[in-house]
Amino acid sequence: MTQFLNVEAGTIAYDVSGEGPLVVLAHGMGDSREAYRFLTPALVQAGYRVAVMDLRGHGESSVGWASYTRTAIAGDLIALVKHLGGPAVLIGHSIAGGAVTIAAAKAPELVTALVELAPFTRKQQVKLGDMRVAAYRRGATALMATTILGSTRQWAKYLDAAYPGTKPADWDARLKQITAMLQEPGRMKVLQKMGTISPVDAGEQLGNVTRPTLVVQGSLDPDWVSPQAEGEAIVADLPTGLGRLTMIDGAGHYPHVQYPQQTLAVVLPFLAGVRA
Repeated sequence: MTQFLNVEAGTIAYDVSGEGPLVVLAHGMGDSREAYRFLTPALVQAGYRVAVMDLRGHGESSVGWASYTRTAIAGDLIALVKHLGGPAVLIGHSIAGGAVTIAAAKAPELVTALVELAPFTRKQQVKLGDMRVAAYRRGATALMATTILGSTRQWAKYLDAAYPGTKPADWDARLKQITAMLQEPGRMKVLQKMGTISPVDAGEQLGNVTRPTLVVQGSLDPDWVSPQAEGEAIVADLPTGLGRLTMIDGAGHYPHVQYPQQTLAVVLPFLAGVRA
């Protein structure tokens, strides 16, 4: 059942299931907490209390916030963990990967560990030669068009590129749900704003993280010319020995949706180690 938490001048929607150590999951931009529909049941079955939230401006959360930065999202995460009686493991995808980094750096007493799924956590430097890589060019072009035009059609093109090869069994139905959400008043504007915000605030906090961190990248993620190099750079910017990178072969920007079992095969042992 959906619950709501008042934060600043808005409302964050979330739901909680299971019993045990708290795990809080945050999705990427242009999505909703349904992004974790495959991971949540497995985490509950593994003995965790799982809270899945809609980012501000997404899903059932309110629109009209003053800010949509990773720092602002981190504040929402911190507020939710406090409300639920943390500490918690924070799992964040894409823009929320940067947000969980900031939350862990600013409120370490509320965070036991981090899982960053295809995270935008560092300032991005695009080189002209990058556009020669077909997969990167396709994803970047659709993402740029979405940001400029506010087009659900362009967002669908981006998602098609971001899920190379294998699509989830419920792909058509889920795409319709996402399109319907983005057609609600104000929600596409949120995506457009988020798409222009640099991750520099998250990158500045990587060195201040004190909790174990697992970075998960899809080997075919079109958001980077080399997803592995991006993941390695994030781990290198963390304090020595704190982070590790796992690649999901064949996955794009949504490894937890495209290949949930392979993602769980690395996330669950990581969580078990933290729990122990």
